[in-house]
Amino acid sequence: MADLSFDVVVVGGGPGGYVAAIRASQLGLSACVIERENLGGICLNWGCIPTKALLRSSEINHLLHHLGDYGFSADNIKFDIQAVVKRSRGVAKQLSSGVAHLLKKNKVQVFMGSGKLAGNGVVAVEAEGRPILPIRGKHIILATGARARQIPGIEVDGKLVWSYREAMVPPAMPKSLLVVGSGAIGIEFASFYRNMGAEVTVVEVMDRVLPVEDEEISAFARKAFEKQGMKILTSATVKGLKKGADSVTVSVEVGGKVQEITVARVISAVGIVGNVENLGLEGTKVMVDRTHVQIDEFCRTGEPGVYAIGDLCGPPWLAHKASHEAVICVEAIAGKHPHPLDITNIPGCTYCTPQVASVGLTEARAKALGHEVRVGHFPFIGNGKAIAMGEPEGMVKTVFDAKTGELLGAHMIGAEVTEMIQGYTIARTLEATEVELMHTVFPHPTISETMHEAVLDAYGRAIHM
Repeated sequence: MADLSFDVVVVGGGPGGYVAAIRASQLGLSACVIERENLGGICLNWGCIPTKALLRSSEINHLLHHLGDYGFSADNIKFDIQAVVKRSRGVAKQLSSGVAHLLKKNKVQVFMGSGKLAGNGVVAVEAEGRPILPIRGKHIILATGARARQIPGIEVDGKLVWSYREAMVPPAMPKSLLVVGSGAIGIEFASFYRNMGAEVTVVEVMDRVLPVEDEEISAFARKAFEKQGMKILTSATVKGLKKGADSVTVSVEVGGKVQEITVARVISAVGIVGNVENLGLEGTKVMVDRTHVQIDEFCRTGEPGVYAIGDLCGPPWLAHKASHEAVICVEAIAGKHPHPLDITNIPGCTYCTPQVASVGLTEARAKALGHEVRVGHFPFIGNGKAIAMGEPEGMVKTVFDAKTGELLGAHMIGAEVTEMIQGYTIARTLEATEVELMHTVFPHPTISETMHEAVLDAYGRAIHM
C-alpha cells in the first residue's frame, strides 16, 4: 500500500482538480488525480475551450458576410459544419493532452476511474463498475464538478432536445433553434447558431437576458441580439413540447398568453447541479445544500481531511474560480496561510457577439447594499480604435463608492471586453480607487481607453464625450 498512499488525493481532473494536484506537487506534497473520463474536465473537453473554438468560427462567418464594410467582396461564401466541429474537437483534444503532460511533468500520478470516499482517508477507485484499487490520502480534495440541470417536460433526448454536449457537435446545421435559458451558456449557443445562419429564439423566465449582469448591459445586449435577428422572449415559460419526426413545437407562455413555436432543435441551458452522487458522502460530516457541497473559506468540508472545490461547491460556476480555489485549498493544507477567495473579485465573461464581461457589484446591488454610488459610462462609438475596427457597438460602465472612491463594479459589452475586464479585476484586487485609475496611462489607440474614460465620466471628467 505504500506506493498507493499520497499526501493529496484529488477526485476529478478538471480545471480545479488538476491545478490542485500540480500546486501540491510544487509545494513538495505527493499527489494523484482520479479522473473517470477526460483530463481537463468539462471545461476543457465540453465547455469553455471547444465552445470558444466554435464561436471563433461563427465570428469569422459573420465577418465574411460583412466584407463590404471593409472594402472587400466575395461570392459563394459557405462553410462545412463538420469541419467546424472537427476543429473544435481538435482544440479540446490538444489541450487535454497538454494537461496530461503537465501532470506527468509535475510527477502527479493519474488513475482513470471513479473515486469514492471509503472512510479512514481511503478513496476506492472503480472503472466500468468494477473495483480497481484503494488509494489512501492524508488530504482528499473533491473536484467532481457539475452537470446541466434537467427540467421536467424538456428533458434532453440527444436528438431533438440538446444539452450543451449535443449543441457542440451538431451532425448538420439546423435551420432553426429555440434556446431555453439566457445565461452565459444559452446566449453563447444562441450567438453561435445565429451567426452561422440559423433562426434563433431565446426563452428566458426572468425579465431580461443575461440576468446576472448589470441591467444596462442586459438591455444593450438584448438590442444587439435582436438587431442580429434573434427573437428574445423574456418573462416567459416553456409549458411543453410536442416532438415531430424532425422538429419540435414548443408552447411558450408570455404575459399570460401561450404561443406555439416550431423549430428544428431545442437547446436546454437552464442551470447547473453538482455531481455529489456516488462520492461516498453518506455517513460523513460533508454537508450538501441543493446539490452543492458546503465549504469554508479554505475549501474544508465538515469531514476532517476532506475538501471540495469548483463547481461542486456552487456558483459562480467558472473554471477560473475552480482553479483559484484549488490553489487556496492546497496552500492552506501546506500551511502557507493563503488569502480567502473574494467571489466579488471573480470576473465573469460571456463570449457571445457582442462579448460581455463584468466584475464586482452591479449598480442595483451596490445601492441595495447601502452604497452611495457614482456611475460612469463610455460608449465604443467615442473610441477611435473601435471605430477603425468596425466595432462601434459597445459600452463600459463603472460603479464607484461616492464616499471612498472604491471601485465597486465594472461592466462591459463589446468587442474584446473579455480580454479587457482583467484590468478592472486587478484594480479591485489591489483596492485601487478612482485616483489610481485616473492616473493610469492607457495606450492609444486601444479599445481599453474606454475603461479610462468610463472612470473619468463617473467624476465628470470624460474627455471624448
